Amino acid sequence: MRRRPVHRREASLEPPPGYYGASGAVPDATQRGLILDWVVSQRVAAGWRVESRSGSQAVLVRGRPVDHVLHAFLTVFSCCVWGAVWAVLALTNKVERVVLTVDAQGQVVTVGAR
Repeated sequence: MRRRPVHRREASLEPPPGYYGASGAVPDATQRGLILDWVVSQRVAAGWRVESRSGSQAVLVRGRPVDHVLHAFLTVFSCCVWGAVWAVLALTNKVERVVLTVDAQGQVVTVGAR
């Protein structure tokens, strides 16, 4: 039975002081890009990698997919002994994706993705 993906909305990540204008006005596209850059750099430091990036949105990925071709060759050449390792890796490995979006007010919204 396959589990359905859960789309979570995480708490907003706030950039450090100074990213918003001194007057507290709504940030422009450049400032929103800087806010997104800051949040992405925080996630990259935590082990995520950038899959795609646009002006106000980024898709980040954590984890690596299983290389099934490599494991198939190893299973054949080890007379099926490697098959147990392959099965464990295939069942326990997971790839996580999140979409980070900066809205018009400069708030970063995080949504889990497939």
